[in-house]
Amino acid sequence: MKKIVCLVAGLAAGLMVTVGAHAQQCTNDVWNKVMSRGKVVVGVKADYKPWGYRDSSGAIVGMEIDMAQDVADTLGVELEVVAVQSSNRMQFLEQGKIDLMIATMSDRADRREIVGIVGPNYYTSGTNIMSPKALGLTAWEDLRDKPVCGKQGAFYNQIVEERYGAQIVAFTGNAEAKQALRDKKCIAWVYDDSSIVSDLSSGEYDEFEMPLASEDDNPWGLAVPKAEENCVFGRFMSGMQYSWHRSGRLIELEAKWGIQPTEYLKTQAERHGDWLAN
Repeated sequence: MKKIVCLVAGLAAGLMVTVGAHAQQCTNDVWNKVMSRGKVVVGVKADYKPWGYRDSSGAIVGMEIDMAQDVADTLGVELEVVAVQSSNRMQFLEQGKIDLMIATMSDRADRREIVGIVGPNYYTSGTNIMSPKALGLTAWEDLRDKPVCGKQGAFYNQIVEERYGAQIVAFTGNAEAKQALRDKKCIAWVYDDSSIVSDLSSGEYDEFEMPLASEDDNPWGLAVPKAEENCVFGRFMSGMQYSWHRSGRLIELEAKWGIQPTEYLKTQAERHGDWLAN
């Protein structure tokens, strides 16, 4: 094994001392499997550009794939990525089809009961709008008394109506809502900002933009198997996220993949940064 593997394994062993009450429960099966076979299998999105998507050659690329490669490089093992979807990503982790999941998943209480979501959260998404560049919208107040397309059941529809006086026109699906926006039946489409960024990166919405500051952020969580959450693998992945924030690595990846800079990453970099470097 490479020297870095020995180093990481040594650090991980040290971390086990801090696990406390959980120490008796830690078998570290997944960690041991990854280290013994020399490969980590990571579940990623393959349909959510620019976080994870297939390029012209069919390879899965994107910001979260670069993050997965960082994990493999730090461990000193090979990387294998497996395409997952929102509907099966947690099940793949539970069933052992993947060792780790980095797949645009919001950190929610019910999900923490199923998989091991460890902090600090690496990213976040919030509510924003996609609107024609020609309208030049600059503030949420610009939506007052205007028709705004939305998706039925989205929690932020009511928030935007009550907070900014928008007139939500709700559709059953995203495709219908975005077509209504193209047909000028509304001045904007309100939705999750990460999905909007994905659309804007597709090349199909060149006449549109996401002009406002996102609101009501919901952090994203990567996950290890639930049994590994408070053991070596969970502690290691917590350290990876801390390191990404401290080094500014995630900000670099945002820029690399053309993602609109988020205030969340800037705040996390400042929070976890080296105070002696300032």
